[in-house]
Amino acid sequence: MKYLEKIQTLLPLGYLYLIVLGLLKESLLYYPLGINILNYSSITDILISPIADLISKVELIIALIIICLILYGIQTLLISYRNSRWSQKILHRFELAPETSKKEMQKVLFPVFVLLIAIELLSLFVGYGLAGGKMLSKKIINSDYTYNYKLNFNSGKSEDIYVFDSNSSFYFYVTKGSSNIKIVPVASINTIEMIDNPKLKTN
Repeated sequence: MKYLEKIQTLLPLGYLYLIVLGLLKESLLYYPLGINILNYSSITDILISPIADLISKVELIIALIIICLILYGIQTLLISYRNSRWSQKILHRFELAPETSKKEMQKVLFPVFVLLIAIELLSLFVGYGLAGGKMLSKKIINSDYTYNYKLNFNSGKSEDIYVFDSNSSFYFYVTKGSSNIKIVPVASINTIEMIDNPKLKTN
């Protein structure tokens, strides 16, 4: 019961962290494009953004797993070699003596390493936002992309476009023959056709 109460106490901090993570990543990603993404995003979009990135981008998942394994390994080494001089110097900062039980050490060190993982994850998303924004800006300026969707609007008009992002309310794209970024409400779109989907092609 106490464990559940502790989780419930930490949940608001988790939500706040996801919002900060989403705000930083999205703002940095769209800044080179001259778009204030906050004008086109809801709190839900910002909250879901980091989770969606982790699920959809393999490189982020791999980086997070590596970070967690490294930090877990450091914690394990500290506890396993708690009688060594280098380990004692670190453990002393947390007021842990070598004779402290393994379970007690884990209890004290676990929140520290969770915090370190949160900081590393924040750094990872900031770097991803900065690099992603620069790459996307360069791609649009140089027209280095293929048109991946066909938008059919409620008005009957159709366009071949390159969609570089979307959220619950808007699509962000460039049209054939133009480098101007267009932002269109989802409500104005009738259907979306995927062009040349490689996964549906037959040999």
